[in-house]
This record gives sequence, C-alpha cells and structure tokens, in this order.
Amino acid sequence: MLLPQQNRQSLYMYGSEVAVEKECMRQLQSGVFVIHPFSLMSYYIMGMMAITFLNLIGIPMEIAFLDGTSGLAWEGFNVFSDTLFLIDVALNFRMGIISENGEEAILDIKQIRVCYLRTWFIPDVIAAFPIGYILLFADLHYHSNDNPSKTTRMMRILMFVRILSLIRLARVSRLVRFFNEVEKVSNANLEVVRLFFRILSLFMMIFLLCHWNGCIQYFVPMLEEFPTDCWVRKENLMNATVIVKYSWGVFRALSQMIALSYGSMDAPTYVEMWIVMVSMVSGCLMYTVLVANATAMIANIDPAAKEYKSKMSRLEHYMAFMKLPPELQLRITNYYQARYGGKWFDAKEVMHTVSSALREQILTVMCSRLLRNMPLFRNKDENVIISIVQRLDYEVYQEGDVIIRKNAPGDRMFFIEHGQVLEENDDFHRELCDGDFFG
Repeated sequence: MLLPQQNRQSLYMYGSEVAVEKECMRQLQSGVFVIHPFSLMSYYIMGMMAITFLNLIGIPMEIAFLDGTSGLAWEGFNVFSDTLFLIDVALNFRMGIISENGEEAILDIKQIRVCYLRTWFIPDVIAAFPIGYILLFADLHYHSNDNPSKTTRMMRILMFVRILSLIRLARVSRLVRFFNEVEKVSNANLEVVRLFFRILSLFMMIFLLCHWNGCIQYFVPMLEEFPTDCWVRKENLMNATVIVKYSWGVFRALSQMIALSYGSMDAPTYVEMWIVMVSMVSGCLMYTVLVANATAMIANIDPAAKEYKSKMSRLEHYMAFMKLPPELQLRITNYYQARYGGKWFDAKEVMHTVSSALREQILTVMCSRLLRNMPLFRNKDENVIISIVQRLDYEVYQEGDVIIRKNAPGDRMFFIEHGQVLEENDDFHRELCDGDFFG
C-alpha cells in the first residue's frame, strides 16, 4: 500500500512500467517506513480533504448557533477529527514529497523531516490542537456537577473553550494543501482534471467565506447577549430554529458582501457596523479573486484557439502593411479559416516529433483509404501503401483556385479528401468529388 502504484499518474511521471518498478525497488532498498506520494495514500488525502471541509463548515455553526447543545454525535466527530489530524501530523514526517521539478519523489527521511519542519509543521500543530477532547471532558464534568455556582463558572469556561476552538479554522491551509497534493497526483497529464480541481477549490473557498460571514453575523450579537437593538431581536429570531437563524445570517452576509443592503431595513448598530464593513471588504476581495481566477482559466483554455487568434492578428497586420487588395485579403483569411478551422497547429512539427511507427499509423489512418480508391494501388501490399502515404502533403484550395494549368509539368498527383474539383479543357470537362484523384 505504501509503494507507488502502476497507474496513469505514476506512468506519466516515470514514463514506463519498468521505471515504476525501479522506483518501488528504490523505496524498498531504503529500508525505512516511507509513504510514496503515488501510493494508495492518495485516497487518504481525498478522505482528509472531505473531513477538513466538514470541520470548516461545522465548527463555526457549532460556536454560533448550537449554544453548547451540539449533541454527542458532533462531539464524537470532533474527537475523531482531532485524532485524525494528530495522526496526519505524524504521518507527514513519513510522507514522500514530489520535488519541485517533478522528476522524482523525495524519500529520504531527513529531507522530508527538514522540509516539513520548515514549512507546514507549526500551522498543522496549531490546527490539530485537540480542542475536541477538552470540550468532551468539560461537557461531561458540566453535566455531572449539581453545584449552581460551579455550573455557572463551568458554562463560562465552556464558552471560552468554544471560542478558542476557532483556531481549528486554521485547517483551511491544510485544505488548500490537500487540493494541491491531489492535483499533483491525479491525472497530472490531463489539463481538464487540473482545471476541475482549480474551479472546485475556488468555489469551495468562496462558499466557506460566505458561510463564515453568515455565522459571524449571529455570533457577535450572541456575545453581547442579544441587546434590544440587535438585528436578531428585531427579526424575532430568539426562539427560531437553527436553520432559520443560519438562513438569516447568510442572507445578511451576502447582502453586505455584494453591497446590496444591510440585510434589513434598519441601520446597523455600532458593533454591527464593523461587521458590515468587514463583509463589504471581504466581498470585494472575493469578487476580485473570482474575476482574476476566471480570467486566468479562460486564458489557459484551448491554447490552440488562442494561438490561432494570435496568428490571424499578425496576418492582418502583414496584409495591411503590404497593402494587399481587400479581395485578396478576404481570400487569405478564408484560406486560414478553411485549413485550420480556428485551431492553430503545425502538422509537420507533430509528425517530426512522434516516432516512425506512430507517424506511419497516423498517415495510414488519414490517407490509406484515398490511395486504395485508385485502381493502381487497390491490391498493393501494405508496405507499398505506407511508403506512398509518407510522401503525401496536405493542401487546401478555395473556390476559384487553379490547381493545375494546361500543359504544366505533370509532376504531382492529387487525392480529394473533401470538396469538388472541375477538370476541363477544350475537349471535355468533368466534376470530381470526395475520393477521386487527378494529375
């Protein structure tokens, strides 16, 4: 389970099954307990990402709305989450690291330890502080105590500990790292997968920002013990359900983040005014990040179409500089559109970069059917067909173009893939279409 698996990710990084097996031998020869980043631990990372996201949703709701009545199930989940994060801190000292150049995985224990201590150890220890254990023991002591004065003191301690549990929101940094790690080890050669994870992480961060803001809307009046002029009393939410309170909190947060209103008809109080300002600033930052990321994603989508537009722009400048007639400029533009279809690529460069076996297969798929339509090549050996297709060039002609003139040297032959050609002289004329040949 700790060794690299033979899958799309490891084969993309190491190049072959033999190279993956050599990586397994390299890890076994180290003789120490190390988790390879391309092992089955990628599923563990995804599970931790889900648990982290649930924590980042549940912790603010517990503090703001549940008022110490979260129940045994949520307290059990808190203890379970704290245990997992403590284990995760220990596992990070044994978790292999993908190097910056992406050429190999770092499996040396000393390098892993030094790298972790210099980067994420302190944030992880803070985020993994076992508040869940403290709350569980305090709740058990609170329910078993019958002394009123001690009960009141214990309630204050519980409130302080619950506010202190906000440090667990530092796990948001772990969520970002989980996304980066999953992006590295999940189909790293597929741009659509990387784009999916970027969009997913962006929307999850926006959701968390709105969620936290909605919880703060209710949490601050609760700390003030709900004064008469707070929005909670004005909306008669003192005895409402948690869902209703949360819905109103998120509604106020979104209204302020998009600068639509204060979330109610009344002006905010002095304390609420600071919440409104924080919401407005966070909303501006949220939309700035959203627009910046959306722009970057759109710019990176379909590089072939982007390159085509760049080539067409340079072509237009060239034609204008050479003062070509408008009719000729239009024909040149139509030619590029017909040949490349809005996507720029260099077919000759592709053919030169692939192996000879792949080049033969590509040309055979593209051109063998056209050759076998000609009686001269219909029953020829496959090797003859392959040798001929490697000498073929792809060309595009527009309506009105003269392909061959009368009495021109007969040094070439044409096979029509798509389109129509009119062949005529003084004695006859005929129309040729898909699959025909001439020359």
